[in-house]
Amino acid sequence: MSLPNGFVVTLDRYTRVVDDGRALLGGFPTRLLRLTPRARPLVTGRTVKVRDAASALLADRLLDAGMANPVVASLPPCPDPSYTVVVPVRDRAPQLDRLLGGIGRVSPVIVVDDASHHPEDVAAVAEKHGARLIPLPVNLGPAGARNAGLRQVTTPYVVFADSDVTPTPDTVATLLRHFADPRVAMAVPRITGLPTAAPTWISRYEEVRSSLDLGSHPAAVRPGTPVSWASTACVVARVEALKEGFDERMRVGEDVDLCWRLIENGWRVRYEPGVEVAHEHRARLGDWFLRKAVYGTGATPLAGRHPEFIAPAVFAPWNAALVVALLAQRRWSLPVAGAAMGVATLDIARKLDRTEHPHRLALRLTANGAVGALSQTSALLTRHWWPLAALGCLASGRVRRATAVAALTDIALEYRRDEATLDPIRYGIARRLDDLAYGAGVWVSAVRGRSTKALRPRVVGRRPKADNGRIRP
Repeated sequence: MSLPNGFVVTLDRYTRVVDDGRALLGGFPTRLLRLTPRARPLVTGRTVKVRDAASALLADRLLDAGMANPVVASLPPCPDPSYTVVVPVRDRAPQLDRLLGGIGRVSPVIVVDDASHHPEDVAAVAEKHGARLIPLPVNLGPAGARNAGLRQVTTPYVVFADSDVTPTPDTVATLLRHFADPRVAMAVPRITGLPTAAPTWISRYEEVRSSLDLGSHPAAVRPGTPVSWASTACVVARVEALKEGFDERMRVGEDVDLCWRLIENGWRVRYEPGVEVAHEHRARLGDWFLRKAVYGTGATPLAGRHPEFIAPAVFAPWNAALVVALLAQRRWSLPVAGAAMGVATLDIARKLDRTEHPHRLALRLTANGAVGALSQTSALLTRHWWPLAALGCLASGRVRRATAVAALTDIALEYRRDEATLDPIRYGIARRLDDLAYGAGVWVSAVRGRSTKALRPRVVGRRPKADNGRIRP
């Protein structure tokens, strides 16, 4: 199966054109892709349009490497765009009414009542909108409810939509365009906050820092990348790719598990922020904090299923040396950190020796790697390892300094990046509570599962090595 004619991709924002168009540098992990004389004219500006087998092969390789993304507005229409909407719900009749009213009656809708306390209210809303109702006698959770609806789907595509989301009229039509790529199994929109008449400070924080909002840039959903997972609060999926569907043993993290299983099986999952779906975020502090903690409890079950994907941080050896040196806070810390960066730069430059400016490119990659390593370390101290960091603060001044710098720097950088409407003080409090809740959930799941897999960083086993043009900085 190949990409159809008319399929257009554009280079990702992290992909650089080097050597006057003779090579591309980017992807996850970073690699150098040299273009043959035949392939160079296929890249026009920063786009590739599929016109023949050669351009289809190049576009496909760029997508596989994470070096390019489809231009959704230019994609050919989906060959068979028929779909069925599956809505899992437990009570929440007003939200269900709002959702079904927005969806309309263009396609079949299946409402799965997951053992509501007031099933008559859900039934009345489903009947009002002409939706088929499947009542479950016992509560199965989101995974089981979605699977119950999936088993009744006869169309090529299925739309899973939670009752507390509100899609726009063009959400499904736009996401379906991604299925012109025969390897796409799922396409997900950007999840934003549903506007409220009286927003709380927590809801205002969620508007810019929601766990479900994956940002404003299109991306392939893959572990180890900026978009490593995607929520199924609203998603369009290819039915043939889902097979057994969600893992019904998981009450949380089932969407992450499904994404990763699809990717392991060779499918693609696309994140498309060009369409947005409004989600009714939790606005009360207690509900919000508890939900963040619940998200964290999915870590250990995911670690058992995908141990290679769940590490809270991944370091190359030189990154690990850099971090350890800086955390030591000794006189030798800066020289050792500088030496680690110097060795890494020379090693990467050696792999780029056929480019025009290998040392300049290598220095940029090393600097980006150092920033990423420090960011991951900050997250370890303030999020995943905060109980250990708290104990360390009681006994060590170095731990106190490192934790304070990590916490305050994180707030300052993220507040500026998010352009939050919330004042810095309450934003900072919410940011730290967010991390405390999630980290607590991770530790609870680790204790319950008697496993520390979800808490252990991973260090790449050997030094950066070129592999068919692939560079791991």
